[in-house]
Amino acid sequence: MRFLFTCGGTAGHINPALAVAGRLQELLGGCEILFIGAKGMMETELVPREGYEIREIEITNISREHSLHGMAHNINTLKNVAVSTEKAKRIIREFGPDAVIGTGGYVCFPVLTAAAKLHIPTLVHESNALPGLTTRLLAEKVDRVMVGFEDSREHYARPEKVTVTGTPVRGSFSRYTKETAKKELGIPNDRPLVVSVWGSLGAGHMNAVMAELIPMMKDDRSFHLIHAAGGAYYDELCEKLEKSAPDHETFGAEVRRYIYDMPRVMAAADLVLCRAGASSLAELTYLGKPAIIVPSPNVTNNHQEKNARVLERAGGAKVLLEGEFDAQSLFDGIRELLSDGEKLGAMSEAMLALSVPDATDRICGIILETLH
Repeated sequence: MRFLFTCGGTAGHINPALAVAGRLQELLGGCEILFIGAKGMMETELVPREGYEIREIEITNISREHSLHGMAHNINTLKNVAVSTEKAKRIIREFGPDAVIGTGGYVCFPVLTAAAKLHIPTLVHESNALPGLTTRLLAEKVDRVMVGFEDSREHYARPEKVTVTGTPVRGSFSRYTKETAKKELGIPNDRPLVVSVWGSLGAGHMNAVMAELIPMMKDDRSFHLIHAAGGAYYDELCEKLEKSAPDHETFGAEVRRYIYDMPRVMAAADLVLCRAGASSLAELTYLGKPAIIVPSPNVTNNHQEKNARVLERAGGAKVLLEGEFDAQSLFDGIRELLSDGEKLGAMSEAMLALSVPDATDRICGIILETLH
């Protein structure tokens, strides 16, 4: 059997597709997998790292600027959609998939539209509590819509097409215990690990906060930190730390451009600082990781805060809004949580209670069901 996946823009759209692709291969043995992604975007790096072929098409986003520049951008996007839909048709005809699955990102629209026109079974998965524009537009075109949250049903005109599956997590997230992960990372088992990751692309404001926080660790040394700066901010952060804390690695602050071994790092974590992308939250709940969540303010319809509040209400996370805290208060909050083992344990249990550990299998089952 052959399956074509399309996803893009951020790891939050890419990782669910990788999870489902990997599980289909485990279930079916020799099935063939192909990805289609947007030219120059993150999927063209992450997908090949997992051993899959990816084909590229040209696609751009929708501008919400009410200006001549925004209008010109959107005219170009419409042109790209038309051209990319035809290119996607050619790729689909050549590959001959049994089903085409999208997991988010603008690239899904031309690919799933092309597959639907060719009468190939199509499915789309939406991780966020509030569906994005692409998913809403595709809901009428595809055969099945899968969502991560029960509350998402009300946002679709045809709820009978919508199935609640949870958000898939890559199988490699079940590979480690906290102890084995810390051992591989060279972190003593009795030293707390804080993981700081602000979206796969990084975040300017939060990197500025972390640039002030990391030097505070020198005189405290109560925890180890792994911070992912993101490609756009890594060099700038390193330059700042070279002046304020050139010896930061010696007191346990590790700065990375990107965390490629996220299953291992997340498994080792005692506390996670992060955004509220649905894929990241699915990983947190799957592993039962307490978190301090700072939703991105730069997303449509404030959907990240809506995602984060679900975890906060359940008792698994503390939500802070960007601009309402500084490095010192964040540092104090981290130390306070790490010093309260009972609180961390309760947060971990609350996270686990929210998880859908069989989300990947549910989605694979729906895909295979759609073929019959």
